[in-house]
Amino acid sequence: MGLFNKLKNEFIDIIEWLDPSNDTIIHRFDRYQNEIKNGAKLTVRESQQAVFINEGELADVFKPGMYELKTENMPLLSTLKGWKYGFNSPFKAEVYFVNTKQFLDQKWGTKNPITLGDDRFGMFEVRAFGTFAYRVTDAGKFIKEVAGTDGQFTTEEINNQLRSIIVTRFTDAVGEGGVPVEKLASNLNEISELVMTKIKPEMEEYGVLITKFLLENISMPDDIKKEIFEYSRLDKINMQKLTQFKTAKAIENVSNQEGGAGGFMGAGLGFGMGQGMFNQMNQQNQQMNQNPQNFNNGGAGMPPPIPGVVKFFIAVNGQQQGPYEMGLMQQMVNAKQITPQTNVWREGMAAWAAAGTVPELMGLFNSVPPPLPPQ
Repeated sequence: MGLFNKLKNEFIDIIEWLDPSNDTIIHRFDRYQNEIKNGAKLTVRESQQAVFINEGELADVFKPGMYELKTENMPLLSTLKGWKYGFNSPFKAEVYFVNTKQFLDQKWGTKNPITLGDDRFGMFEVRAFGTFAYRVTDAGKFIKEVAGTDGQFTTEEINNQLRSIIVTRFTDAVGEGGVPVEKLASNLNEISELVMTKIKPEMEEYGVLITKFLLENISMPDDIKKEIFEYSRLDKINMQKLTQFKTAKAIENVSNQEGGAGGFMGAGLGFGMGQGMFNQMNQQNQQMNQNPQNFNNGGAGMPPPIPGVVKFFIAVNGQQQGPYEMGLMQQMVNAKQITPQTNVWREGMAAWAAAGTVPELMGLFNSVPPPLPPQ
């Protein structure tokens, strides 16, 4: 009885594989020191392919179905074995079952931040993550190019390589796609499709088909997001108000950084200038609401300034600033931001003139106390 069992186990007459896992791509059929019987039954289930390898060389590939192994349906192996007229004795060959089902919900993400550039926001870093799905379409090519003779090849062994390719192609797609940085988060589908077109041909070289690629999220530093939100809000108004807002913030920052008496006067000046800009923008908004047609016509037909309110422009380092009302001009004189030699201009003047020669401004300089006497 023992001898009968021993002889029986020397030959294999049924070849099949039931997959108990969810992550096995390749399973090598266990036939250690056993030979395959002539006329053995081969069962290849749906979502499987069976690959026969002879002495390290790829032979026949069987798709789903039931087969009786004979010379007729094993032409490549028959050639490699030298069976010109068929075979009647058992033979040895390695049999690999390849799982061709879809492997869903595979995770990918950027291990390190990706550096991108934008004309408005400069260089910044982003992170991204999502999911993808794939399947093996060419079992012979996959074994030859990826798995080799690995008898138990799982998804994790190839996923690392797939993730590296995905991240590289994602970086290329974002850089070449021309999507503005503020619209990255709202164009996830478009970017996903673009990345898909880049990685799909590359994966086909390994006998793998990417069936789904999803970009779920793109994150960036909080300061960049804050600036994008600020830009988007102000861009809805107009560029003049954007410039005024930035100038007011710059004055406020300088005032906060300076200390002592100079810092006190700078803070007062910054507050005054910021308040003046706020009033100016408020007046423009009121005028826009009262006369929307004038603003739509590029400013043509705008009403003249309110009678009795005199505003001056000043020249600082060759740049025109203002206009400023008299109250703000007094604060700037007190802070020594305007001297009698500062060039000024208002509506009605023929040309720029030194502030000390303009009648309306002469009184401002007389109100400035002289230097303290030496102690």
